[in-house]
Amino acid sequence: MATVLVTGGAGYIGSHACKALAAAGHLPVVYDNLENGHDWAVQWGPFEQGDIRDRADLDAAIAKHRPDAVMHFAGYIEVGESVRDPLRFYRNNVAGSLILLEAMHAAGIGHIVFSSSCAVYGSPDVVPIGEDTAFAPISPYARSKLAMEYMLEDCRAAHGLSYAALRYFNAAGADPEGRIGESHAPETHALPLLIDTALGRRKNFSIFGTDYPTPDGTAVRDYIHVDDLAAAHVSALDHLLAASDWLVLNLGTGTGCSVRELIDAVERVSGRKVPVTEEARRPGDPPALVADPARARKFLDWCPAYTDIDAIIATAWKWHAERN
Repeated sequence: MATVLVTGGAGYIGSHACKALAAAGHLPVVYDNLENGHDWAVQWGPFEQGDIRDRADLDAAIAKHRPDAVMHFAGYIEVGESVRDPLRFYRNNVAGSLILLEAMHAAGIGHIVFSSSCAVYGSPDVVPIGEDTAFAPISPYARSKLAMEYMLEDCRAAHGLSYAALRYFNAAGADPEGRIGESHAPETHALPLLIDTALGRRKNFSIFGTDYPTPDGTAVRDYIHVDDLAAAHVSALDHLLAASDWLVLNLGTGTGCSVRELIDAVERVSGRKVPVTEEARRPGDPPALVADPARARKFLDWCPAYTDIDAIIATAWKWHAERN
């Protein structure tokens, strides 16, 4: 059993990773400042409230729990906000990650699994997207993720750091048992916005762009269940612990789903009509982002358990419908 410090472990993906770590026999120690996370999501191990930008708090948590490895989810994620306030994003996502790496190096922790993003590719001309696709980040958020990847690469060269940078596509769904799920304030992700609209909590759902060069004119994304993402993180951790290797992997299903197809699927699962409005494209939204997950299958022996969009949505619907 490994003890794993999970930064951002009270957030959406981080909490599902903690669940998966515990199921695999590891001990997740959540380190989260609760700015965007939730204390109710901490259910599978100890909790230390702290900020990755606070070296003293980090050192204290590391000294107390003596983790064997780190999973790093503690980052701001809202692309539009990163454009409006880039310095805030760089302070947290880049400077905070630097402080975390310094604390790890000082404590002799040699393994880290990092939550990266397909946003590092920008708007690629060819899909599905492989790991050798050229970098072309188009937002401060994306550039902050790429900066951390470069830091990991440099720390491996200088200090032998063993790391996995997992570039995932659109996380979706919730714990099938309804214990944890997606809850952001404000919410900006398509699936929870659609579900809230179907539940009558929002007046309508906005489609941003209907003139993309896609089969139905709306943007295409690769939706991957959050439990499948969590399973890949655990597999990557086990790989690093066994081999002290480094990995850069795309995580997705390899299948695209357009916005209109997502709306249709939510209506099928919920049995309710979703009122929509059509808006202009948002700057920086690529027409299509679909993963080529072949390398993850090869190195982690990992395949998504959820390959049907209706099944993914059903878990999210259960989570949102049961919340007040």
